[in-house]
Amino acid sequence: MRGTLPVLATVALAMAFRAAPASAATNPSGSEGPLTLDQATELALSHQPALVAARAQSRAARARVGQATAPMLPQVLAAGDFSRVGGSGPGLAKGDSWTAGVTGTQLLFDFGQAWFGRSAASASARGQEETERDTTQLVLLNVRSAWFTAAAARDLVQVARETVANREAHLGQIRGFVEVGTRPEIDLAQARSDLATARVLLINQENNLATSLAQLNQAMGVSGRTDYELAPTAFPPVAGEDGGIEMLVEEALSHRADLAAIEHEREAQRQTVKSLWASFAPALSATGRYGGTGPATSDLAESWNVGLTLTWPILSGGRTRYQVSEADATLDALGAQADEIRLQVRLAVEQGWLSVKAAKAALDATADAVASAKDRLRLAEARYQAGLGSGLELDDAQVAETTAAAQEVQARFNLAAARAELVRALGRS
Repeated sequence: MRGTLPVLATVALAMAFRAAPASAATNPSGSEGPLTLDQATELALSHQPALVAARAQSRAARARVGQATAPMLPQVLAAGDFSRVGGSGPGLAKGDSWTAGVTGTQLLFDFGQAWFGRSAASASARGQEETERDTTQLVLLNVRSAWFTAAAARDLVQVARETVANREAHLGQIRGFVEVGTRPEIDLAQARSDLATARVLLINQENNLATSLAQLNQAMGVSGRTDYELAPTAFPPVAGEDGGIEMLVEEALSHRADLAAIEHEREAQRQTVKSLWASFAPALSATGRYGGTGPATSDLAESWNVGLTLTWPILSGGRTRYQVSEADATLDALGAQADEIRLQVRLAVEQGWLSVKAAKAALDATADAVASAKDRLRLAEARYQAGLGSGLELDDAQVAETTAAAQEVQARFNLAAARAELVRALGRS
């Protein structure tokens, strides 16, 4: 790779980046020192808007259970009325009329319509709680992925800085060789170009780090500076990652919150169907009223009554029948969605499991590549100093060492990200 940016401009840009303010004394969690992964997840769990919304929806679902319970409880209504009658017709009673009273009703029996409605609301509330749990797991995955992306960017900045340092050292060596006439002038020009390219790479990596930290802030649900440090963190191995895939799939199918949520929704729909069928039957309620009527509030004649009320919807234009048909169709659709989620869960577990295995193998391979590249660079430097190697050989060795180091960083964090994905696929937190 050959740099095309003038050396002076590159140096000026690099100095501008390095002149950025030092890391803040406190990290986004408000504590001093580098931000840890645990602190990042705690911030996400308390600030991420998606999770805050999911919790609010769970509270709303629980409130709907109370709403569905209310028709089965006693209902009391207080009412008052005032009227004034006037006119000139014969026999017309003229004057003021006051009426006040309290009316109470209690549902006695409705073939389970209200009870099934409450059961449907309860199942929906449980489903929403599982959806909240699923959102929590997704938030954790996002913040962990953003964390490892930022940590990888941080380490790639360090690789770029080491490359710049090596290029500067090589430039000094080559300048000395050219001055004494043991190396051609073109080697010096090439070394300057390589140093400029390394500085451009460092600038890009520093920009990538700042962008990654901004994305981490978004994943945590916070806003603020992006010049804080990250604490060294490794994602631990996932229990069962070296075992068989079928056991992991079985665990995921029994623990995934999204699958549990759809099953609760299916149960809610079944209860809704029962409630709709029950609405074809009559409902029996007890009623009672106590009050009074008279020409003034101080002159009310006491009255009361108790009784039973039977209501039976004989004809509603077929509305209830169509509601039952709609609920049955919705139940079938939810069953199909549950089957689709099971397939998606299996695929996610298999992909996560395979990604972990591939990332572990890649990490082992990159470790060997880094060791070999370092040996190659060491030998190329020795050959160049002894006058046996060319500047191109030295340049190729430096590029290979930088590439291997970057691949090792990426492989390390690819493994961490793959483990985070597997944890999410298994329905763990």
